[in-house]
Amino acid sequence: MIKIKKIMKLVPLLLMGIVVLNSCEGDLDDLGSQLVDGSEAYDKIYGVTAYNVNNNDVQKVVTSQYDSVRIGAFKEDVFGGQKVSYITQLRLNTYDPDFGKNPVIDSVVLTLKPRYETATDSLTTTTNEDYVYPDGQVAAKKVVTTYPVRKYGKYKINGQKTPFTIKVHEVADFLGGASDSILTNKAFALSSEIGSKSFNGTVNSVVITKDSDASELLNRDVSFRMKLDSAFFQNKIIAKQGNQVLKDAASFIRYFRGISISVEQNDGYLFSMAPNDAGITIYYKNDVTATDGTVTKTKQETTLNLGASNVHLSQVIYDRGNDSPYAKAMLTAVKYEDLKKNPGLAVNPADKLYLQGMGGSGIGIRIPQGTIDALKQKFQNEKIAIVSAKIRLYNNADEWNNKFRKPSSLLVQEMIKDTVRFLPDMTSLASAGYSLVKTADLSTKDAYYDIGITASLKDIVEKNKNAHDFVINVGSYLSDASTGTLLGQTYNDRPYNPFRIALTGINTNNIGQELLPDSKNVQLRIIYTKK
Repeated sequence: MIKIKKIMKLVPLLLMGIVVLNSCEGDLDDLGSQLVDGSEAYDKIYGVTAYNVNNNDVQKVVTSQYDSVRIGAFKEDVFGGQKVSYITQLRLNTYDPDFGKNPVIDSVVLTLKPRYETATDSLTTTTNEDYVYPDGQVAAKKVVTTYPVRKYGKYKINGQKTPFTIKVHEVADFLGGASDSILTNKAFALSSEIGSKSFNGTVNSVVITKDSDASELLNRDVSFRMKLDSAFFQNKIIAKQGNQVLKDAASFIRYFRGISISVEQNDGYLFSMAPNDAGITIYYKNDVTATDGTVTKTKQETTLNLGASNVHLSQVIYDRGNDSPYAKAMLTAVKYEDLKKNPGLAVNPADKLYLQGMGGSGIGIRIPQGTIDALKQKFQNEKIAIVSAKIRLYNNADEWNNKFRKPSSLLVQEMIKDTVRFLPDMTSLASAGYSLVKTADLSTKDAYYDIGITASLKDIVEKNKNAHDFVINVGSYLSDASTGTLLGQTYNDRPYNPFRIALTGINTNNIGQELLPDSKNVQLRIIYTKK
């Protein structure tokens, strides 16, 4: 065993290594004990001030940042109900199009590609060996593979798989540009319904091959397809051939302003998809005249692009009710906008805390000044060095004991006026594979979260920097697809993250006090050594 004197000499060199290792080990307390003699290492747990932060069920989002959207409806007793629609612009694949002579639409198909379960035990395959391909009446084999979509919420209601009815409406309001910011609860006027279809929560792929030589006649990716109103698109698109509204993108998105995709029901589940994967195909025929004067109807198709150049967002409407635990908690919660203007304002400590994505509430953590002063005194007088610091949050098992998946990641912001940045821990240790949040037992009622704030607390105690509240929300940070580098504090999936959790808050008598190891209150856990 290395002698304690030798370890003390190495502490300045080991500290950063210890913090880095924090990101790789599951139990930070054990790690601290491994690197210093037990008699010189101190593991302390302190009560902190914890409070709810009301985000007013809304976020302002730059729509070009969306890499996923949600559709559906979900209701439960703690947070209430929410209904999520996908609203998007669309563009022609070619402007000033030539649809030919006497173009008439056969059908219009909307294709959605929800994310789905890929495990082999979750899919089903149906084979029809006697299928006849209708185009040419070709003898063929048809193989349909069906996958359940990934759901957050209720797989069944009252014991029954209740299908959604997906509705598509034309949007009557101009949606703006893809670089604009839009509030997630913004109300958009809708006009005519242009499509409706039952959705049983599954998507499928289709492969059709000839019996004669096994060559493919059709190979359709996993998707959900629904027909839209042909007459609407005949009048809206085809009949406008040669008109100014089809000549350029700027004119078109002000003429055909967008579509809304929603569900009719108010309870069930939420599912997601990448917005760039959706599309609309218009199948039509036009007249083609042969050299002998014969006129034939020829099959044609054109597409409407719903991809990245368009505005698209998840519009979220909440129905909290007045008696839900969440609604009651928000009566005394601090508003985020007020906290942003005045980070040190008075707050209401809460014994129950609520975290929810998609504009729902966050929580705030404030380390008591008395705790900070005591640590500073120890630093000055006893030469302590903070090895590890983390905020621990426990699931409220009395209120959140269900089968809904718990969030596996959190967003953390130091509440500094007019400043949005990553924690010092994240910026200084990003290249070391640092993990801001560690989770434990997420599949059980005993779940908890550890949020690493070692560098932040060391700055406060050892460098005498100002202390700031930590604001925590449900979500994951987005990263550059090619480099893996985090894009920034405001680049995250909160606008479409469906997860929520009820947490145990604080006992006001314990704020600033040392807690027992079995305490489930929000807590600051510290390991420090004496030099």
